[in-house]
Amino acid sequence: MSDFARSATTQGSHTPLLRGVVYIHSCPRALMSHVEWALASTLGPGARLDWDSQPVLSGTHRADLGYKAPAGTAGRLASELRTFPGLRFEITQEPHGSVEGERYAFTPSLGVYRAAMGPHGDVLINEERLRGALARADSGANLADEINALLGAAWDAELEAFRYAGEGAAVRWMHEVG
Repeated sequence: MSDFARSATTQGSHTPLLRGVVYIHSCPRALMSHVEWALASTLGPGARLDWDSQPVLSGTHRADLGYKAPAGTAGRLASELRTFPGLRFEITQEPHGSVEGERYAFTPSLGVYRAAMGPHGDVLINEERLRGALARADSGANLADEINALLGAAWDAELEAFRYAGEGAAVRWMHEVG
């Protein structure tokens, strides 16, 4: 467990602290300190990144950070990080009790994708979103395309090369955060 994750568990809050991971897949060098500041402003001063080169996109770097924080932190982080040009990232936060987990993905070309996440990391699609996809398919849209949009397939396709490029890097999976 990282020092940051360990300190987050001892904050004494009555709000449960949920585990999550921030994956910065590509960050231009000029933004690295800004990204670190944004993470520290939300997660606290112990939120520090160890950067590695990102071989998929010359001049960019990658990092990941496990954290423990109250529900909704993943959304706050995604909202803050999406403002940085050229950044690619994913943020997850585990579900706990009645609180849904969350997954956010961001690429400059696609923008933000958000999905509810189940206890095993599966994307959860609620009934109304499925009904909407069926209605659009009844109006001529391709049902497979609609379902792929709900699952974030375009984000996965764009980020896949960046994920594999980091296979040699130290990754803090959620189960290792706490």
